[in-house]
Amino acid sequence: MTTYTATVTVRLKRGVLDPEAETTKRALERLGFELESLRSADQFEVDVDADSAGEAEDRADEMAQRLLANPTIHDYDVEVAEA
Repeated sequence: MTTYTATVTVRLKRGVLDPEAETTKRALERLGFELESLRSADQFEVDVDADSAGEAEDRADEMAQRLLANPTIHDYDVEVAEA
């Protein structure tokens, strides 16, 4: 088995209110930055022992579906690299 690091990035779907991002966007604009939009995200890094990168990705995807993301309001991405 090989150890892989799966990075799961969870963000709110477009159209879902994101108060943290709105507050941060306003603060950045007050500092002189011009922004079209800003979205917040949570990122989880999970070390997984698996026979292949595909298997590690499948396991991380299951983690995201079962706990890390709420499919009603979140989108998520999974990236896997050998640790």
